[in-house]
Amino acid sequence: MSDPTDRPTNVRWIVFALGCGSSWMLYLHRYTFALIKPKLANEYGLSNTELGALDSAFSLFYMVFQFPSGVAADVLGAHLFLGGIILVWSLALGAHAWVDERGLWSARAAFGMGQAGAFASVNRVARTWFPLSVRTTAQGWMGVFSGRIGAASANVLFATVLIGALTLDWRTATYLFAAAGLMLGFLFLALYRNSPSEHPWANRAEVEYIEGPDVSQSTSKYESAPRRPKIRELFRRMSPRSIVNLFCINLTSTLSTIADNIYSNWIPLFLYEQHGMKFKEMGIYSALPLIGGACGGAFGGYLNDRLIRTGHNRRWIRSLIGLSGKGTAGVLIVVALYSSFDNPYRFCVLLFFVKFFADVSLATRWGAVSDVGGKATASVFGFNNTVASIGAIAAPVMYGYVSEHASWEAVFIIGGVMYALCAASWLLIDCTIPLVRDEDAS
Repeated sequence: MSDPTDRPTNVRWIVFALGCGSSWMLYLHRYTFALIKPKLANEYGLSNTELGALDSAFSLFYMVFQFPSGVAADVLGAHLFLGGIILVWSLALGAHAWVDERGLWSARAAFGMGQAGAFASVNRVARTWFPLSVRTTAQGWMGVFSGRIGAASANVLFATVLIGALTLDWRTATYLFAAAGLMLGFLFLALYRNSPSEHPWANRAEVEYIEGPDVSQSTSKYESAPRRPKIRELFRRMSPRSIVNLFCINLTSTLSTIADNIYSNWIPLFLYEQHGMKFKEMGIYSALPLIGGACGGAFGGYLNDRLIRTGHNRRWIRSLIGLSGKGTAGVLIVVALYSSFDNPYRFCVLLFFVKFFADVSLATRWGAVSDVGGKATASVFGFNNTVASIGAIAAPVMYGYVSEHASWEAVFIIGGVMYALCAASWLLIDCTIPLVRDEDAS
């Protein structure tokens, strides 16, 4: 290994690219199903309710396998686990085009199982390969921004380019996306290692730059830490107010998930059914809300940190940004419905701003979870995501039924109501109250 006085190598930026690529591919593949719904409806005669049930199959297995997948990522390391599940979910995506109508449910279930541990693994990659001083920035780019852009890319690449411009059939386009995922999985297995010290390309200076501060912090702060409390002790150290706090944070996640399901699963089919939009245009316009969400998520994180650094009260900064973001989104979705519903182009432009403000509160929620979670932050994150998955299971069935038996306007009205309820929930959240009190404070 090189002398410690050498300049650090830049292997971490290869890892950064792999992490961004994993999140980008995750959402590129996930959002593809919304684009093939019109094809499945025509080819198999599936109703919107049946298509929604297929979305729920994904969400059910995604929820069930989240916690076990997180444990597996910790035990096996991200190298084998994340590289392996990229291959699994890519094969499952390809199965969507290979199986017949009877096999679609199994393909969706396998796809949800494969993607369940992805973000837990990406977060582990960021924690292992980036020092504390820049870790949150790395997580923001690797997780939120890359994922949202991947979702937007699915609409443009799949619908506009492959089907619209190149006139490929949907099965060929799906196989191409699956092949790209397999290539990324093998690339990840070849280039990634579980820590900087294990990577043959990283010199000692880079290893110490990444691991040094964490090692010194761990030595001074945690080696003499008290014994780990038992589960029963943790429950005893929770207060009724902290439990209400956790409930309200989980409520905001669930309501937000129900509203955002419109963008992940239904916008392409809405443009096709309501406005007869062709795939070439559909890909571009259905991507606009997702691009808005990417911009809103980045801005929301900056806004939180900026205002908190100026000395403002952390509790009210979190709550008011969450309230104003979701509240503005709810107002704008009503404005879009009543001013532009009959004009799909203007309607999608307005949805860009709806999703921008909706996702301003996304980083706010992550910050609140970290604030209340303390030493149990990872567990609180996992529990929060599992509860929110209930909304992801229920929403597709509900929206499929409503769009089929009521109207598409009703679908967006429900989304606006979810945003309003989510905004109101933020008033009950106090991120300065820890979920579990320290023993000294109890």
